[in-house]
Amino acid sequence: MLLVIDVGNSNTVLGIYDGQLLVKDWRVGTDKYRTIDEYAMLINDLFRLSGLQFTDLSDVIVSSVVPPMLTTIEGLCRKYFQLTPYVVGPGMKTGMPIQYDNPREVGADRIVNAVAAYERFKCGLIVVDFGTATTFDVISPDGSYQGGAIAPGVGISADALFERASKLPRVEFSRPDQIIAKNTVSSMQAGIFFGYVGLVEGIVTRMKKELSEPAKVIATGGLAAPISAATSSIDQVEPFLTLEGLKILYERNRN
Repeated sequence: MLLVIDVGNSNTVLGIYDGQLLVKDWRVGTDKYRTIDEYAMLINDLFRLSGLQFTDLSDVIVSSVVPPMLTTIEGLCRKYFQLTPYVVGPGMKTGMPIQYDNPREVGADRIVNAVAAYERFKCGLIVVDFGTATTFDVISPDGSYQGGAIAPGVGISADALFERASKLPRVEFSRPDQIIAKNTVSSMQAGIFFGYVGLVEGIVTRMKKELSEPAKVIATGGLAAPISAATSSIDQVEPFLTLEGLKILYERNRN
């Protein structure tokens, strides 16, 4: 079985593939202060609850946007899985030309998403990933990565409002019943939710104007579903896009 691991700033997502089938997936908080042994205990508990063992693994592939975590995950794989993981980064074969001023600057998660989206749809694409930051990545109809945009994530925006406006409380991110709210909490929720919907619509619209070909808009990440339900700018939600991209990259690079 193949273990795929995507380490983000807020969450780490893990998946188990048996051949082409994703049989298990988990989402845990990213904590760069956890030790190799602590992560081994956590993953062992997840495996045990699913009837799996470390010895079931044949390979591991990792993408990370948190540099200290990469060392931890590599150490975990060697110590507890007796495996050297494949790591998404410079030197890995992606099958996708990167049209960026410095290709090494593109986050591993963005490349993974782009590869998975193009492999599936084979057309011009805009991939929106709702994470700690929200990324917008453009793939041309011939399958090259064109670049994109990075915006503060919903959580960052909401936290900034709470921290910088002394009389405003911290609120849950949810869609309110109406945009013209009648209390402070609902007013904040309306501004955060519909403001973010407007951000997505605005960036997608401007990107489409710059492109010479039509583009299908794919969303992934934790908040993809609620945001997509409130806008027609997103064509399809793919919750496991990053995990699928890791599996594809593993297949393109395995010995």
